[in-house]
Amino acid sequence: MSQVCELTGKRPSYGNKVSHSNIKTRTRWDVNLRKKKYEIPELKQTIAVLLSTRAIRTIDKLGGITPAIMKAGEGVLSERLQRVKNKIYKGRVKRTAAGKVEGAVKATKATKSAAKVAKAAPAAEKATTAKAAPKAKAAPKAKAAKASKAKKD
Repeated sequence: MSQVCELTGKRPSYGNKVSHSNIKTRTRWDVNLRKKKYEIPELKQTIAVLLSTRAIRTIDKLGGITPAIMKAGEGVLSERLQRVKNKIYKGRVKRTAAGKVEGAVKATKATKSAAKVAKAAPAAEKATTAKAAPKAKAAPKAKAAKASKAKKD
C-alpha cells in the first residue's frame, strides 16, 4: 500500500538525521495516514479513503468530504477521488439542467443583498475621497512652504 494521502497528495519526506558529531544518516518521515469511511450523499455511496490527519481536519472544517473533494485541485487528488469528483460534478450539472437546484433561491437572495452592498460602496467611496481630497491638496502646499524656507536659509 502506498503511503500517499488521497486528498492532499502528501507523501513521505526524506532527509538526513544529523547526530551531535555531525554524522548524517538518511531517514524517512512518514505521513500520519488513517483509513476512514465517508458517505457521499449526492452519489448515495460510502467510500473508504486513506487520508492524512491534516486532511481529516480539513474535511471536518469544510463540512464533509464532498466540499473537500470539490475544492481540491485535480493534480492533488488520487485517480479514484478524481472519478468521484467528476461523478459529483455531472450529477450537479444534471440537477441544474433539470431545474431541481435546492440552493438556487438562497443564492439569488444572497446575490441581491451583495448587489445592494455594491451599490452602497461607490457612494461611500465618493464621500471618503471628497474628505481626503482637501488633505491631499494641503500636503503639497506644506511641502512647498518647507522648501521655500530651506532656500531662504
